[in-house]
Amino acid sequence: MAGPTSPPTEGSAVDGSRAEGLAIGIVGGGQLAWMLADAARRLGLALKVQTPGADDPAVPLAASVVRAELRDCEATRTLAEGCRSVSFENEWVDLEGLAPLAADGICFLPSLRALEPLISKRRQRDLQARLRLPCPRWFPLEDVLRQQPVAEKTNAAAKSPGQGEQQQDRPTGSPEPSTPALPDGFAYPLMAKQASGGYDGKGTVVLRGMEDLEALLTVVKPEDWLVEELVRFDQELSLVASRDQAGAVAIFPLVETHQHEQICDWVLAPAAVEQGVLAYARNIAASLLTSLDYVGVLSIEFFYGPDGLLINELAPRTHNSGHYTIEATHTSQFEQQLRIVSGQPVGPTDLTVPGALMVNLLGFEAGDSDYRLERDALAALNDAFLHWYGKGLSRPGRKLGHLTLLLRGATDEERQQEAAAKLAEVRNIWPLPNRVKTQLLA
Repeated sequence: MAGPTSPPTEGSAVDGSRAEGLAIGIVGGGQLAWMLADAARRLGLALKVQTPGADDPAVPLAASVVRAELRDCEATRTLAEGCRSVSFENEWVDLEGLAPLAADGICFLPSLRALEPLISKRRQRDLQARLRLPCPRWFPLEDVLRQQPVAEKTNAAAKSPGQGEQQQDRPTGSPEPSTPALPDGFAYPLMAKQASGGYDGKGTVVLRGMEDLEALLTVVKPEDWLVEELVRFDQELSLVASRDQAGAVAIFPLVETHQHEQICDWVLAPAAVEQGVLAYARNIAASLLTSLDYVGVLSIEFFYGPDGLLINELAPRTHNSGHYTIEATHTSQFEQQLRIVSGQPVGPTDLTVPGALMVNLLGFEAGDSDYRLERDALAALNDAFLHWYGKGLSRPGRKLGHLTLLLRGATDEERQQEAAAKLAEVRNIWPLPNRVKTQLLA
């Protein structure tokens, strides 16, 4: 069974007259915008997108397109014409540039104020500290360069002026050159993260010792990075939550995620966790949504292990870990975002099946391969729904599509066994980049 295997043709776009007054603007035109556009068609909404590429996935299905870079704020002003609200495909938002648009009455959802503490990983950690939410210990990268003033030197043997070389001591209170040093309480290994712009493993560096730290400092601006303790965990979890314009909160099932070389490989819904872990994750989500007066879909990545539940990252948008919701929940994450930004109440978020496995289809060849044989074989699997994003070029590790497989097991153990068997079928058809294999729940 297959879902959409390529972006729909331009003729399938929603009739703008039918959805007059209900147009929604999306800054972005990638696969998330494409799935938003597909959901908009089902909801009878016209979706306008701002994106630089004529061949970007969302372009064929959009009601109209503003061809411009995502941070072109004047283009966003054009996008907003005829739209009741504007939302974003990703969090790389120019808040300062968009502020005049908001002042002129353009409605952004989530609001720019709600986005402000979320668009940078450093700001996210500050927010979590203010709200007393659990996260790894961290410090700004520039803290390794903090230097103490040098005490005033007394040199009884120093030569007075005119008796040879001039005194070369540094002035009182000036810094003395030194090697980088970790703040008290931290030890290697550590994880360095770019504060903004990183995704799918980009913008992260494991620091295993002083040599790694010194190498990083030679190529980055320290003020743009943070460093965290390297967390030991048993599971990586993710939660997609939502809040509508009336303040109603709806939370999707907690899921387990697995990474391959720091790119999401598969997602298992629901996660096999104790009820207390699920309740804590949901409480964290509700706290974030309400404290920020957040309107829209918000995604939270967690670590769970010996130190309990810790927030890894926040994403103020629809998320890769929520793709399974298209087939497996009453309201998909994409429909939910559109319902909210168009002024409708949140829809129900519970599962319609016992579970689901979502597998990202990561490119394993370079070039213009369309993987036609592999796609046909995946679409033929039982209870499988293929989504192909229609990107122009393949490269190893690039997300080209995803496959959702419905699970029928009644218990966590039964679903895990079923998911492992289905993942093995997928791997026989679609290998990981470099033919590296992973085991489900290894």
